[in-house]
Amino acid sequence: MSKKKTRRFLKYTLIAAAGVFLVILGTVAVIAIATLNSLPPLELLENQQISESTKIYDRTGERVLFELYDEERRTIIAFDQIPQYVKDATVAIEDSDFYNHHGFSIRGFIRALWINARTGERTAGGSTITQQLAKNVFLSPEKTFTRKLKELVLSYKLESTFDKDRILELYLNEIPYGGTAYGIESASETYFSKSTNDLTLAESALLASLPQAPTYYSPWGSHVDDLMERKNTVLRRMADLGYITEAEMTAAQEEELQFAKPRNSKIATHFVIGIKEYLDEKYGEDFVRRSGLKVVTTLDADLQEIAEAAVSAGAERNTDLYGGTNAALVAQDATTGQILAMVGSRDYFDEEIDGQFNVATQGLRQPGSALKPFAYLAALKMGYPEQTVLFDVQTEFNSTGASSYQPQNFDSRFRGPVNFRTALSQSINVPAVKTLYLIGINNLIETLDSFGVQTLTDPRRYGLSLVLGGGEVKLIDLVGAYSTLAQEGIYHEKTMILKITTREGKILEEYEDKATQVIEPEYPRVINDILSDVQARSGLFSSSLNLTVFPGHDVAIKTGTTNDYRDAWAVGYTPALAVGVWAGNNDSTPMIAQGGSILAAVPMLSAFLSEALETQTPVSFAPIAPSPETRPMLNGQYTAYYTSGDNTYPHIHNILHYVNKRTPTGSPPTNPASDSQYANWETSVLQWAHANIPGFIPGITYNQPVPPSSRLTQKPIPRPADPTETDEDFTNNENH
Repeated sequence: MSKKKTRRFLKYTLIAAAGVFLVILGTVAVIAIATLNSLPPLELLENQQISESTKIYDRTGERVLFELYDEERRTIIAFDQIPQYVKDATVAIEDSDFYNHHGFSIRGFIRALWINARTGERTAGGSTITQQLAKNVFLSPEKTFTRKLKELVLSYKLESTFDKDRILELYLNEIPYGGTAYGIESASETYFSKSTNDLTLAESALLASLPQAPTYYSPWGSHVDDLMERKNTVLRRMADLGYITEAEMTAAQEEELQFAKPRNSKIATHFVIGIKEYLDEKYGEDFVRRSGLKVVTTLDADLQEIAEAAVSAGAERNTDLYGGTNAALVAQDATTGQILAMVGSRDYFDEEIDGQFNVATQGLRQPGSALKPFAYLAALKMGYPEQTVLFDVQTEFNSTGASSYQPQNFDSRFRGPVNFRTALSQSINVPAVKTLYLIGINNLIETLDSFGVQTLTDPRRYGLSLVLGGGEVKLIDLVGAYSTLAQEGIYHEKTMILKITTREGKILEEYEDKATQVIEPEYPRVINDILSDVQARSGLFSSSLNLTVFPGHDVAIKTGTTNDYRDAWAVGYTPALAVGVWAGNNDSTPMIAQGGSILAAVPMLSAFLSEALETQTPVSFAPIAPSPETRPMLNGQYTAYYTSGDNTYPHIHNILHYVNKRTPTGSPPTNPASDSQYANWETSVLQWAHANIPGFIPGITYNQPVPPSSRLTQKPIPRPADPTETDEDFTNNENH
């Protein structure tokens, strides 16, 4: 390109750029002039009217559970009545250059970006106090270039009209501190039940922490630890800026704060807080605060009241008898995934039990035997029939010699050969561990993951104890998994929202069932049939059996207790309703030895279901189809009979002798002893046979070499009487 053409190109480029700049400048000027001319009078700053409140309803859409920002509870106080601690704390965390800038601080903006990038958190804001005042009083919450420009122009106008103390006074009287608390006086009354004049340094720093994210940092929410960290950050900033001494900072950071109770909380506090956090995360706090949304939730208020009563009475009883001070309950509509009731603790406001912590959704606790059904479910899918026999005998599972793993049954008894139905309904440990070995740990984790339990992520950590509760799960996820069993393998995504509409009636979101068939129906049907078999579970529950029977309703029951009594669980479900209960202590302090699931959790489950099922139409679980099988152990017989001519050769071995563990329906193993567990399992089985079968002599009366011409008898000869099979009631066989 010639020099002449280059100069011409540059000339036209500059002219075009200048034109674009002039257009932008003109637009900015027009908006700025319009904004300056439309600035409301000062009176509106002091008498600003709040927008319509957002209301959270139960599933009927008629009963209000909670109102978000029902009205601006504000008491105007003069600047000289506001403690210096409050002023200094606010300036320190929100705008440390407040007394030096003219409404906008480039330095403060850059500092906020740097602090937030360094900490990975929103500990510093980029807007000045003047900008926040302009935004909260005059502007809508949308994030646009035009709104930001208006904010800057309004900030400049405010700075030109009022002195700094007046702007700070207006800010402290106008800014939202969460819920219906607008202004520092209302915030002080709301959270500490005292006037601003009586606030301590620590309380002042905490209130100054709230305006950036009032719902997230709510003292009544689930992020109290984050709030305390932010309060300490405020105090550190105050010390760095010279407002307080290091000694004052340390004392205030260590001060234990006592919060007042929420003003309009009624029922389902943890549930409502979960809804509030969901709304703020999805739509933004400003939008939710001003928009007048109608939020219809999935909560059944009647069931919630039943649940709260059951948990309160049950936890009080456990405190007296077993040293278990807390409990939680979740009820889910199994057909839809909708949460019908949620009790996160016995008393949200009881600080001694850490009642604000929502055990139902936040607590990661070991479920004891409550995972066993899913191991047997995976085994059924692999081809092991319901009548599969496993030996409940003292067994060493470690094949390396590095350490010993010999799971025990709760009552320290071993029952010899038992089938899947007996092993699961009686919650016997050794057969469950053997089942997990047969299916593989990864298989169980993948099964649970497809059923909605996704907190078990490290197979190397758990080992075979996973089936006895060696991993941590959430109550709400466990209830969802049992709901999937109830629905014969259809997983319904959990939800707490039915419908959200704006004040104009526009639907923002509405419930839609998101269902996935995660396993073929025939396998969950077997588990449901076993767990709803009252006769089969009678030995396990013994004198508590009446608590698991609900006339007219088909109810499946499963319990679980950790081996140190830290957690007790009970799950009950029908084809339409699944309910889970946890009992224990939030700090993981063990309950006393009797505080297992049957005594600590089942009574609460029973109390809830007894009333809840009165409103439910009885529905029965689908019947199961027979699964014919002729091979030993898979056919319900632990003795294999080989015949050759007139001779019969009885054999007793562990299941690995007859099946390849991962392909039970395939060809029998050619070298069973090659399996790493074979020797351990076989040794314990033969020891049991020696002790319990009269005349058992390996190689002579049993387990003789079988001629090549022999075959398995299709209709087994009646096996010898098993002296371990009696009619006596067994006690709890859970993992404890």
